[in-house]
Amino acid sequence: MARNVVISGGGTGIGLATARLFAADGDQVLLLGRRAEVLEEAGVPGALTLAADLSRPRGARAVERFVAAEFGTVDVLIHSAGGSGGLEPRVESDEPLDVVLHDWTLNFGLNTLTAALLTEALKDRLADPGGRVLFLSSIAAFRGSGSGAYAASKAALHPYAHDLARQLGPRGITVNVVAPGYVEDTGFFGDAMSEERRTRLIAETSDGRAGTPGDVAATLHFLASHAAGHITSQIIQVNGGAERGH
Repeated sequence: MARNVVISGGGTGIGLATARLFAADGDQVLLLGRRAEVLEEAGVPGALTLAADLSRPRGARAVERFVAAEFGTVDVLIHSAGGSGGLEPRVESDEPLDVVLHDWTLNFGLNTLTAALLTEALKDRLADPGGRVLFLSSIAAFRGSGSGAYAASKAALHPYAHDLARQLGPRGITVNVVAPGYVEDTGFFGDAMSEERRTRLIAETSDGRAGTPGDVAATLHFLASHAAGHITSQIIQVNGGAERGH
């Protein structure tokens, strides 16, 4: 039976690869993101798209209204939206704490609030039993990233997922987190990746290769399946062993 699948950040990278897997199953997919043109160009067969700023309550409520009209219920909710804020305007200030405030507020908005607001807006529409909620974290949540704000904003998803799993478990809904490492062909790492850094990140893995959007998408796809019905409140790392070191 076809399922209703909502994917934030569904127009690029991991979100897009995930959307294609579910669409190939015949599921009805809704792609969310801030840039309408990116969603439209994604080219996922049969997918619906909606542009919304999920870091704001009105954006999450817009999605809720759209879902109510088009789907009714949500079988799978995947949070792939996020980033480090590298594409956002920088703050101009002589006060260093203004920069700190900007960076932390920005990262928590992009990575934590987008997930929390959308989840809370759609929580009552999750299919029960059988609903799935999946968050995208990062290897940075375990070992830092050089940017305290980004790592902390991803790590914040972990206890939220644990609390949600306890809250939604009685309804037969599972909640899990997938934490990727270095993934090539994504906007997060982009063209700015130096060959030296790429070589270092790959050397940290046990399998000697970079991750792909498909690696993460396949993990999300499994966790959303019936076979994963007894897996909940887990943080699944997809990083080739890099978090453990090599």
